[in-house]
Amino acid sequence: MDRHKDKTGRIRIGVGGWTYEPWRGSFYPEGLAQRRELEHASRALTSIEINGTYYGAQKPESFRKWHDETPGDFVFSLKAPRYATNRKVLADAGESVARFLSGGLMLLGDKLGPINWQFMPTKTFDPKDFEAFLKLLPATAEGRALRHVVEVRHDSFRNPDFLAMLREHGVAAVIAADGKFPQIADPTAPFVYARIMGTSPDEPLGYSPAALDL
Repeated sequence: MDRHKDKTGRIRIGVGGWTYEPWRGSFYPEGLAQRRELEHASRALTSIEINGTYYGAQKPESFRKWHDETPGDFVFSLKAPRYATNRKVLADAGESVARFLSGGLMLLGDKLGPINWQFMPTKTFDPKDFEAFLKLLPATAEGRALRHVVEVRHDSFRNPDFLAMLREHGVAAVIAADGKFPQIADPTAPFVYARIMGTSPDEPLGYSPAALDL
């Protein structure tokens, strides 16, 4: 038996959302009903980030529907609501966090992946307040283990105290690959979450051929 085999992690590749008009007739076949777009996308990818949860609450039946339309080994990540992170005092976010976690996302079952708590680029690292926020993130909900990841976008978070704090709570930091925000690539959790956001509207494939060859 290969002693390294059980240390090999799985890499999932996905996109943020799946409802995009330019994809129709290219990624999505001509004539594919819009209601079947998630079904199609989930068979070409291994994961999708749900962005709508950042802007507002989703109905429980939506989570159930998304679960039922995707393959058994598919995984959704979710952007947590902005009402929890776009605030001056993060310690006051408890009610928003609890409301989100009890809003039906557990209906995704085993397809529930990491939850991304994204912060504004102007949000700076306040150790006391950020520690209080991390304490609001439960390790489990309704008997299911949760994986939390924070997307911080200010240089003040390039701080060893921040990394130590994340490790203590088992929370990952988003690797904002090829973006304009600070790169924090230090592992702080048993998983890694990378978001590649640097596409160019002038490139048909989003990136130059040279960049795609890297």
